Amino acid sequence: MDAEKTTNSVLNQVFQGQGTTIFTTMSNLAAKHGAINLGQGFPDVDGPVAMREEAARRLIEGPNQYAPSMGVTELRQAVADHNKRAYGIEFDWQSEIMVTSGATEALLDSLMALVNPGDEVVLIEPFYDCYLPIIERAGGIAKTVSLKPPRWDVPQDQLEQAFSDNTKLILLNTPMNPCSKVFSVDELDRIAALCLKHEAYAVCDEVYENLVFDNHKHVPLMTRPGMADRCVRIGSAGKSFSFTGWKIGYVSAPKHLMSVIAKAHQYFIFATPTALQYAVAFGLNEQDAFVRELAAELEQKRDFLKNTLEGIGLETLPCEATYFMTADVASLGFDGNDMDFCEHITVNAKVAAIPMSAFYHPASKHVPDSLIRFCFCKQTDVLEESARRLKALFS
Repeated sequence: MDAEKTTNSVLNQVFQGQGTTIFTTMSNLAAKHGAINLGQGFPDVDGPVAMREEAARRLIEGPNQYAPSMGVTELRQAVADHNKRAYGIEFDWQSEIMVTSGATEALLDSLMALVNPGDEVVLIEPFYDCYLPIIERAGGIAKTVSLKPPRWDVPQDQLEQAFSDNTKLILLNTPMNPCSKVFSVDELDRIAALCLKHEAYAVCDEVYENLVFDNHKHVPLMTRPGMADRCVRIGSAGKSFSFTGWKIGYVSAPKHLMSVIAKAHQYFIFATPTALQYAVAFGLNEQDAFVRELAAELEQKRDFLKNTLEGIGLETLPCEATYFMTADVASLGFDGNDMDFCEHITVNAKVAAIPMSAFYHPASKHVPDSLIRFCFCKQTDVLEESARRLKALFS
């Protein structure tokens, strides 16, 4: 019997067909050439010392056993308080708030709980790379809507065509990774109208809710008329407090949705590290000033990177939130696509970035080939050295 054929017949087709993530590919290339990695989105400075001290204290004093599957009381209450304080949304912390091992697990729980085989899921591209394989593994069918650069406008005709009577939900990411868009109230209302018309739900990835710039305001889709009972809202302590390695996320959802999402969670992960949950609860209750200062600091770093990229001849696209700045390399007359350019600067300038084409559906007809994404949530001296290297290459 052919060993390869036998192996292929028992492997899951969704994951068997996946390649290595672009983050791993570019990080490995950066390491090989000693490049500064402005590709993968994580800070290089940890968050508040007070939160780290609280985590350490809880780790020493205990308990260090399983937390309740839904999360420790203190953190669930803190998430509920944050929702009410920031957006006026009221949740019952006992039945409508759940703690997860990162926002990615929250997405997995939500999509696996809500999507049945054959259900259609509206997916806005460019999208974070884990969305599509999770949807497909749940048996869902992605219906993509391509935002239009450079301002990442929502094409109303595509949006309407993506919805149908078979639509189960829309997966909405705002503020948006990878393209740093904050959806406006008007855009949210158009999405809400289609959800109501087709009796669809929304899973909302809002992990960058606190990292918004230029007086833009994050508005949860859940706050729009008619959407309170149709939305799942996902947040992240890793993004809000610069503790991405802690992998603490949280889900807020109406009881009839949470009751099913929690069942998925109990079989995938069951519980999340106890000491870190207490530390994040402390952060949500006591560290608002850090979150505001972090957003202001990132806005300054965004401006520095924008000036650097424009200084070497790149066109930059609007960056309203998140860690990421998108640039168009077409103005340089580079002979190659976005992946070629990322390899070029990684090898020759020793600065790594990510090609935007990696964030599109393989069958998409709207994939740009000259856009690249840089991450600016790094120390100032790292960004300054990156600037020197890029200027040296393109001068």
